[in-house]
Amino acid sequence: MKGKAVIIGGGIMGLASAYYLLKSGWKVTLIGKGDLSDNCSHGNAGMIVPSHFIPLAAPGMISKGIRWMFNSRSPFYVKPSLDLSLISWGLKFMKSATKAHVELAAPFLRDYHLLSKQLYEDLSKEAGFDFGFEKKGILMLYKTERAGEEEIHVAKDAQKLGLDVEMLSRAQVQAIEPGIKLDVAGAVHYHCDAHLYPSALISQLLNQIKSHGAEVILNAEVAGYNIQAGEIKSVETADRKVDGDVFIMTGGSWLPQLAKLAGLSIPVMPGKGYSFMESNAENPIEHPALLIEARVAVTPMNGQVRFGGTMELAAINGQINMNRVEGIVNAIPQYYPELQIGLPAKERIWFGFRPCSPDGLPYLGYSKKLKNLIVAGGHGMMGLSLGPATGKIVAELADRTSLSADISLYDPERYS
Repeated sequence: MKGKAVIIGGGIMGLASAYYLLKSGWKVTLIGKGDLSDNCSHGNAGMIVPSHFIPLAAPGMISKGIRWMFNSRSPFYVKPSLDLSLISWGLKFMKSATKAHVELAAPFLRDYHLLSKQLYEDLSKEAGFDFGFEKKGILMLYKTERAGEEEIHVAKDAQKLGLDVEMLSRAQVQAIEPGIKLDVAGAVHYHCDAHLYPSALISQLLNQIKSHGAEVILNAEVAGYNIQAGEIKSVETADRKVDGDVFIMTGGSWLPQLAKLAGLSIPVMPGKGYSFMESNAENPIEHPALLIEARVAVTPMNGQVRFGGTMELAAINGQINMNRVEGIVNAIPQYYPELQIGLPAKERIWFGFRPCSPDGLPYLGYSKKLKNLIVAGGHGMMGLSLGPATGKIVAELADRTSLSADISLYDPERYS
C-alpha cells in the first residue's frame, strides 16, 4: 500500500480519481458534500467529445453572450450582478477569448479527450461496468448557411488535428437517421466522439470503488484543513478529522470555496444547465447530436432520449428557470419536426452546475503552495468526457510517475 489518498468531492472527477488511485495501490477515502445523487454528471448529455478542442473562452463568445443576455430563452446567459467574483471572472474570460489562446489549447484538449475516450472503452469491457458506451459519433446539425460555414471551418481545423470528421449534406444526414424526419441544411459528423448513460456510469463507479475498499463519507462538508510546513495533514468536517498523505481537491462548482479554505484562489463560475428525458420509441433518434444554432444537446440513452442545454452563469441556486427550459423545448421541433414536445413538469427537469474556469481550461496538477495537494476541477461542459483521463492522471501525479497527457496548460494556481 502506497499511503492514503483523501479525495474531496464525489462527482465524476472524484470517483474516477478514486478508481485509478485504488488500482495503483493507494488506500482511498472519498468525502462527498451530498449523497452523490445530485452531482453534475448524473443529468448531463453523456457525450465524450474530442470534437470539443475549442475552449469556452474563444473569439466571438463575448459578442454572442452580450446578444443572448437580453433573451430569457437564449442558450447562454450571464445574470447581471455586482458580484465581484463574477466581474473578476468575466474580465479574465475576456482576456482569454483570443485566437492565440484557442490555437495553443487545441492539441492539449484533443489529446486529453482522446485519452479519456480510450479509457472509457477500456472501462466498458471491465467486469461490473455496463454504462451504454457507444461509438456512433456526434452530429453537429445546422439549419442556416452561416452556421454551416462556421461548423465546416471548425471541422477542417479538427481534420488538421487528425480527428475523424465528415461533412454531410442534408440527404446524407437523413440517410443515417432513417427513423425520424430532419429539417436541417446539413451536419458535421464527428466520428471521433462517443456517448454513454451517465447515471449508470456514476453508480457503477461508486460500487466499484466501494468494492475495492474505498471509504466513502457522504453528506460531509469540509470545514477546514490542518496545514503544517506547507503540507495538508488532515481535512476536517463537522464531526471528524480525516488524515492523509496526498489530498485531491475536486468539488465541481464548489471548488473556489474549498480552495479558499486552504488559502488558494481558484476562480470558477457555476454554469447552470437543464435536461429532461423523453421516450425514444415512436420516432427513434439513432445518433447523439448538438443543435448548433440552439446550443441544445440530444442524446439517445437507456431507451430514451435526453435533451439538455443552456449555460446560465450566476451564483449557485436551486431555482428552475422555466423560460430557459422552454428555450430547449422550442428548439427541438425546428430540427426534428415530428417531435412536438410539451414543456415538462418541474419535477421532471434536472439541473446541475458546470464548473467553468475563466479561460475554458481545466485545473489539473499539484499546488505549488501545498506540496501534497492535487487539484482536479474546472472542466466546464467537458467534465464527464474528461473524467477517466483526469482520474488516471491524478493517480500518476500521486505516484510521481510520467503522465499520460501533457497538463502544462492546466496549472491550478495560474490565477494566484
